[in-house]
Amino acid sequence: MTAPTPLATGAAAPPAPVPDPRRWWALGAMVASMLVLGFDMTILNVALPTMAGRLGATTGQQQWMADAYVVVFAALMLPAGLLGDRFGRRRMLITGLGIFLAGSVLGSLAGSVEPVIAARAVMGIGGALVMPLALAVLPSLFAPDERGKAVGIVTAASALGMPLGPIIGGFLLDHFWWGSVFLINVPMVAIGIAACAFLLPETRDPAAPRVDVLSTALTAAGLGALIYAIIEAPGRGWGSPLVLAMLGGGAVLIAALVVRERRSPRPMLDLTLLGHRPFLLNTLAATLVMFVLSGLLFVLPPYFQAVLGSDAFGTGLRLLPLMGGLLVAARGTPGLVVRFGARGVISAGLVVLAFAALLGSMIGVEDGYGYTALWLSLAGLGFGCAMVPAMTAALATLPPDRAGSGSGLLMTVRQVGSAVGIALLGSLLSGAYAHGLPSGAPPAAGDSVVAAHLVAAATHDPRLAPAADTAYVHGMGVVLFVCFAAALATALLAAALLAKSEPAGPALGKVVGGGGDRVAGGGGDAGQ
Repeated sequence: MTAPTPLATGAAAPPAPVPDPRRWWALGAMVASMLVLGFDMTILNVALPTMAGRLGATTGQQQWMADAYVVVFAALMLPAGLLGDRFGRRRMLITGLGIFLAGSVLGSLAGSVEPVIAARAVMGIGGALVMPLALAVLPSLFAPDERGKAVGIVTAASALGMPLGPIIGGFLLDHFWWGSVFLINVPMVAIGIAACAFLLPETRDPAAPRVDVLSTALTAAGLGALIYAIIEAPGRGWGSPLVLAMLGGGAVLIAALVVRERRSPRPMLDLTLLGHRPFLLNTLAATLVMFVLSGLLFVLPPYFQAVLGSDAFGTGLRLLPLMGGLLVAARGTPGLVVRFGARGVISAGLVVLAFAALLGSMIGVEDGYGYTALWLSLAGLGFGCAMVPAMTAALATLPPDRAGSGSGLLMTVRQVGSAVGIALLGSLLSGAYAHGLPSGAPPAAGDSVVAAHLVAAATHDPRLAPAADTAYVHGMGVVLFVCFAAALATALLAAALLAKSEPAGPALGKVVGGGGDRVAGGGGDAGQ
């Protein structure tokens, strides 16, 4: 006999679960955490010239200050997400925030270059845990009808942090000591930890694969060895035994990683996706954008501060055309993709980026900021027009069951592009700058343009600072010309090889959410 239904008996249907009234407070804490991660990606770039002067850091050491975070972040982001799936996302999110806070405190207390680099690496560990898990916990807080709004708010906070970083960093450096760019993280991260502890439910995925420790170690060691060789090559020479050994060792480690991942039944990095041409080409375009963007954010602050004489806050303001162009283009590209297709928008964005880099490569010491603001605005538009549709189209080409692995691979390759951009373009700048100095310049002047100005002030040499400015602008021009060539070549490849019509629209939520399939699917995780 069939049991009577509530409708047949007149009984009321069971009430829908009541949403947690604290969910928006918890989202606010996530926003604070993601905002810190967002502006921490750019805040250090403004601080590097000041830190170089106070700590006596060479250009290579400044590259390590920036790259230590990115290399660790790229190597650990995927295994960090798996740790959250297996051992609890709230637990690992709190752990990541705690590690990030500890690294920030360590950086603020550092008195020399090496502890700063170590602090940045520690912060990279924390950031790698926070970035994927901050989105993964949202399904446990929000119903499907609110989840899209929540993901959008958290993602916007991360994006907003990029233009805020130079401004906040510049203000802090003009009013406090350089360690304040680290210390600013502490109160916001502490709020995030408290909110996670008291407001977030625990979720996990018992079916998640185990963390592949060996693949993680191969990724970190291989990438670290390659970055070390690139950074050290200008000073030691590309034929140096140490540089050659690190290049060879890094290549062997990366090759071992590829072999291991291809043989694994459940790989951490699904490298077979790179055999899919549309995914490969769109990933290449997005990675090239990150390569150029990271390099520009490394080479521009010393130009503004040493050559143009801006203070730290003024340097942050002078980077706004770049960030503004990027944000404007990112908001406008969905409509352009609908009208012209992803291939057209990506190719056009890369051409605009190439043109902006070509204009920048023609800069002279006597040129004012107006010319720089012009090509920076164009570069920002090119960045946004190329990166957003490239990421969207990359994931749109994947079958639904591989969207998660594709998103992880795309984000990891983009971070590798950032690390290589800082290392390669920074090393190119360092070599061109040192070669452009007069033969009789003091050795310390070759460390950086900031060091040259300090030496000139100490020795009362009226010719050294102008000569260093000329050498730095020449090196920056070389870097920008390389960016022009790389962007133009990638634009030609995209125009020639990408499919005429890329269905970018459906995957936009996955890109904005940093792997939206995981977010959408997390609602089924068992609460613990």
